[in-house]
Amino acid sequence: MKNQLRISFIICSIFFSLFAQAQDQSSEASAEELAKKLANPVASLISSPFQQNADFGIGDLNGAKYTVNFQPVVPISLSQDLTLITRLVAPIISQYNISGVGNSESGLSDILISAFVSPTPKPGGLIWGVGPALFFPTGTNEFLTTKQFAAGPSIVALKQTGGLTIGALVNQIWSYAGNDERPDINQLFLQPFIVYNWKTGAGAGATIEYTQNWEGNTSTLWIIPSVSGVTSLGKQKLQFLVGPKFNVIAPSSSRAKFGIRAQISFIFPK
Repeated sequence: MKNQLRISFIICSIFFSLFAQAQDQSSEASAEELAKKLANPVASLISSPFQQNADFGIGDLNGAKYTVNFQPVVPISLSQDLTLITRLVAPIISQYNISGVGNSESGLSDILISAFVSPTPKPGGLIWGVGPALFFPTGTNEFLTTKQFAAGPSIVALKQTGGLTIGALVNQIWSYAGNDERPDINQLFLQPFIVYNWKTGAGAGATIEYTQNWEGNTSTLWIIPSVSGVTSLGKQKLQFLVGPKFNVIAPSSSRAKFGIRAQISFIFPK
């Protein structure tokens, strides 16, 4: 657990040192506007979500897993009509009774980096982005890494009408290098989402997270309803999100009986 906290602190320090000035230069934005941008994976908005997942009753050993996904999103303007949206997902995991009876592991898991090139949408039009997804075997523990490098395409598309946002994100990655003794990666990830935001910045929605492991011929499906709200802590804009997790489909060795998701996002409006 000490290693996990140390890794979290280092990653957070790097991010906040890079974007400390963004807060000072930020203009006022309404809670509704910020909530709608946070619902859009390719919005031109710097944000730093810390997504916490606690899963219980996993597999035959009734294990437990706690995962913090550090997910900074940084937009880079390429031109008046194009924006590059970079998104990193760095999972920090602490688990018990997963790899064996009484075993516990903790540390950084493998990192996924996505980069979406997104054209400026017309008012009321379809919002979309496309680009590569790059997967790196950065896991610090034998049981928290695939030891495989992988890459593939990633696409996101969504529509926003009034307070309603509906869309989906999908990527497909294949391994191209790594440890020959570990299984190859051939994996599809599909994430449909829907959320409604009120003028206060409060929101309610649901996400489906579906993973298809073509190599192992296994499927995993989570349904995650949630409620959220935008607020301020001094000058710092924040979004809080919380909801239950339901593991509808999974191999018996990794299926969880129940889970909880809680997320805090630091927002840096331009």
